[in-house]
Amino acid sequence: MDLLIAQALAIAKRSWKYRWPGLAVAWLLGIAGSVFVMTMPDRYEASARIYVDTESILKPLMSGLAIQPNIEQQVVMLSRTLISRPNVEKLIRMADLDLKNQSKAQQEALIDSVTKNLSIQSTARDNLYTLAYRDSDKESAKRVVQSFVSIFVESSLGSNRKDSATAATFINEQIKSYEAKLEEAEGRLKEFRLRNLQNVDADGKDSASRLRELSVELERARLELREAVNGRDAAKQQLEAERKGAMSTTQSLLQESNMSLATPELDARLDAQRRNLDSLLQRYTEQHPDVLSARKSISDIEDEKRLKMKELRKIALASPSGGGNGSVAAQEMSRLLASAEVQVATLRARVDEYSARYAKALAGVRTAPQLEAEAAQLNRDYAIHKKSYEDLVARRESASMSGELDLAAGVVDFRLIDPPRVSPKPVAPNRLLLLAGVMGAALFAGLATAFLVSQLRPVFHDALELRSRIDLPILGVVTRLTSPDDIKRKRKDLVYFGSAAASLVGLFVLGLSVMAYLTTRVVA
Repeated sequence: MDLLIAQALAIAKRSWKYRWPGLAVAWLLGIAGSVFVMTMPDRYEASARIYVDTESILKPLMSGLAIQPNIEQQVVMLSRTLISRPNVEKLIRMADLDLKNQSKAQQEALIDSVTKNLSIQSTARDNLYTLAYRDSDKESAKRVVQSFVSIFVESSLGSNRKDSATAATFINEQIKSYEAKLEEAEGRLKEFRLRNLQNVDADGKDSASRLRELSVELERARLELREAVNGRDAAKQQLEAERKGAMSTTQSLLQESNMSLATPELDARLDAQRRNLDSLLQRYTEQHPDVLSARKSISDIEDEKRLKMKELRKIALASPSGGGNGSVAAQEMSRLLASAEVQVATLRARVDEYSARYAKALAGVRTAPQLEAEAAQLNRDYAIHKKSYEDLVARRESASMSGELDLAAGVVDFRLIDPPRVSPKPVAPNRLLLLAGVMGAALFAGLATAFLVSQLRPVFHDALELRSRIDLPILGVVTRLTSPDDIKRKRKDLVYFGSAAASLVGLFVLGLSVMAYLTTRVVA
């Protein structure tokens, strides 16, 4: 610690020896800096405040109907990118700042100067933007801010309209493309259906389902055909029996009505249904729907048989003789036989038709999977293109409505809160601060000069310091005797130096005081 203090004192002593050169440099720098600060031109600031209102009543009303961009984000991004070279060049032309510039270098310098002096300050929460510009000419600053406000508003509206037009153009091109794709898919689907008209079911069922349905229908038709054939055969046998022998009297006919007055068709159907019931009971329980349906059919046939027997008895009782009764029964049996023959022929035609359909469906089972896969692919492509086309049409309507919403000028509103105005007093340069800086720089330069000269022309004031520098033995030290004249001369020198230094600081303090007074007076 003592060594550091000793070194600091040695440096101070050496610098003190060259105090006058340092003071001279401080005076020169102070005078030059003060003259430069006082001759700097005054700069005035023109500013304007704009409020961007994005909370429009149309936004909630058009929600879900029109595409609403993030207006706040667009305005914030615009405020950050507004000071660009194209906009600055446009601003210079609008404010007539390029009238005096002839050369390319002057134009570039003007663009750089305007770019540096322009500023946009915003408070994101309040959507309030302050546009400012500084210039030495008040009128030029005001014109620049007016043009800047116009560019700010026009750029926001113009960009929105340009984006809407670009989006509409792109969507229209996509709609045309998908419309062509949709027509092509419709054509392929139409050709496929015309080419496979016999193999494609209108209900949309696959080949396996159609084959199962045809198989069920064919079995049902065969069962009905067997029942009709059995009924017809029974009717033939009964008619033959009626023709061989008839009863002589009505009483004998009534006694043997259960045997003579038979209903072969109903008996055949009843027998077939009972066999069907026996077959069903072997596979299902009593509560199965098919078993219940078969029992109901048997009950209906038995009721119908009883009614038929009553009618036959009435006919037999109404006949005057046994021969008449036999003739009537034979006629009735002939009529029933003819009806049975017609029913057998009808059912046989039905069985043949179902057999042909079943054979055709069975033959088409091999090619059905390929047709179904091709149909599924065509339907899937058509559905995809149709959905995309409908979505694009809906988006085009939304984009069109969005463009009309922008033209309505109700989505975002630019309000000029403070029109462009110029500050009555200069905002730059801050001479009070600059003079204080010049004073500090002058004092620092004086000290630095004294220190640098002391390092260039070193002087040793202590034997220990000399010994540490030269590394040689010191034989002795000669002390300088100071006379009274030397003491007086040192005192005068000190007084002169102090007066010069105090004058420098005093002049700066006086200048700062005057500048502070003038500043407060202008403000008042």
